[in-house]
Amino acid sequence: MKVVAFNCSPRKEGNTSTLINVVLDELGNEGIHTEYVQVGLKNIRGCIACYKCMEEKDGRCHGHKKDDIVNEYIGKMVKADGIIIGSPTYFSNVSTEAKALIDRCGLVCRVNGDLLKHKVGAAVVAARRAGAMPVFAAINYFFLISQMIVPGSSYWNLGFGMNPGDVEKDEEGIKTMRDLGANMAWLLKKLEK
Repeated sequence: MKVVAFNCSPRKEGNTSTLINVVLDELGNEGIHTEYVQVGLKNIRGCIACYKCMEEKDGRCHGHKKDDIVNEYIGKMVKADGIIIGSPTYFSNVSTEAKALIDRCGLVCRVNGDLLKHKVGAAVVAARRAGAMPVFAAINYFFLISQMIVPGSSYWNLGFGMNPGDVEKDEEGIKTMRDLGANMAWLLKKLEK
């Protein structure tokens, strides 16, 4: 089994990364292979609604010729059993990189036979103080419309902190991520049977 995690924060070693890695550590402790992908700061653009993915039916995005990295991300999602998308909270919404990833991967996968159906998806959200729930919802909307299965945790999958490392002081946020990793591992193992 494999879980791929996408960090959509431009801070490579910021709070979103810290939270994702707590979840990945728990998955690793359960014997699940993980991969971490840094999306933040990549030149990833939003969907242009060209619908070439619908015409070609090859599981690829054809909208941006100079932005082929999304097709690599789609491939990683399709091959994985579980997907984590992590985003910081920007004005009570996901980062631009997270939005582009969701929109482009989501459309390609949906119009090519629901390529993400029955995979396990988990949102991981970092926030300074407030506004994280719309971010959590946006990522989960992507998972749910993709017919994915979303595990719960002991609280919403949020961690609080402003500067890199601050989230480590959020004991409940760290516990939530550990519980999320354990619950995701349990679900993946149940689905594998």
